[in-house]
Amino acid sequence: MKLRITALLLAVLMLACGFAACGKTENASSAPAESRSAESAPESAPESAPEEDYDGKLVFDRALELKYAKCFGVDYYKGGYKLIKLIDDTAILVVPEGMSVPEEKPENAIVLQQPVSNILVSSTPVTSLINAIGALDAISLTTYDVGSWYIDEVKKALTDGKMTYIGDYKAPDYEKITASGTTFAFFSTMLTDDVKEQLTNLGVSIVLDQSAQEDHPLARVEWAKLYGAIFNKEEEAEAVFNAQDKYVEELSELEKTGKTVAMFYITSKGVLYARNADDYMAKMIAIAGGEYALADVGAGEVGTAKMEMEAFYDKAKDADYIIYIWSLGGKPETLADFTARAAILSDMKAVKNGNVWCTTPDYFQIQNTIGSMINDMRLMLDADEGTDKLTYLFKLK
Repeated sequence: MKLRITALLLAVLMLACGFAACGKTENASSAPAESRSAESAPESAPESAPEEDYDGKLVFDRALELKYAKCFGVDYYKGGYKLIKLIDDTAILVVPEGMSVPEEKPENAIVLQQPVSNILVSSTPVTSLINAIGALDAISLTTYDVGSWYIDEVKKALTDGKMTYIGDYKAPDYEKITASGTTFAFFSTMLTDDVKEQLTNLGVSIVLDQSAQEDHPLARVEWAKLYGAIFNKEEEAEAVFNAQDKYVEELSELEKTGKTVAMFYITSKGVLYARNADDYMAKMIAIAGGEYALADVGAGEVGTAKMEMEAFYDKAKDADYIIYIWSLGGKPETLADFTARAAILSDMKAVKNGNVWCTTPDYFQIQNTIGSMINDMRLMLDADEGTDKLTYLFKLK
């Protein structure tokens, strides 16, 4: 009897446990399938839109900001394309490496496919800017022999055979140009029509350096940004310009000196040329805190004015300083050399006071340091009797 009661109790207990287990299973499976998936599955990253393909397209992005330069502009396009425009209506389309030339490119635009190399440069200022931004290796041909250069890197390139002299810019060696395979050249505005025609017939595209038309000295330095766009050296070009602009900004905070300066040179044939009143070198004097002594000569004009010796003397005889410009006519080493060019020069105030300075031979080759040159002018105006040499000027004794 006891055994039957015990067995019955055991059976009831097992049946109760079974119902409890069934209840738990039903509760777990009653959650919706979506809820279980959301709880267990990891979050997926949002789907990003595919990058747009700009190959062969000109989609405007931005224009290069310039502080002083007015004779060129650079438009940047999506995908790395760049369009350079000059005041003479020349257009250069820079096509990034690996990208196609857009079918809808500007009419008559010169196409430069990056990386740009093996070019001809017939301009020392252009070469100095390209060198300053670290792209000298792109130049393979020049119209100035090694003895004409004052830029060490260029002289070394010529000596090492990385750059080739092809003769004077008025009569270059066309066979060497053809053999080099170059198809692009920078020239100064002194390029003659016959040379231009010959090069064009050889398939060489020519761009004229227009920086001499700029109305502010530092605009010439800012042309480094044009070459920066061509060689993908924008940061380097910005650094070159900013370093020179800093000189000008600091000089602008100083008081004017009230001292007058005459600038001129005399050719080997005895012809005198003075800088025009609105030439960039006359403006450099103003930025340095001086006054140009020939302010009424060639007003509104850049470059130089040919003058008779007596006429020049009448205007410049009372100038506090003279900056004699080294030229192909030679540079004087002493005051005696200077006055030997014309006896009337001995009567000038600057000569009597020993304030005659001469530019160094590299003055016109190194365009990337114009700010430093202006600073030298200020140092000259403030110099004491013991100062006789600056970076770009030296005193005649």
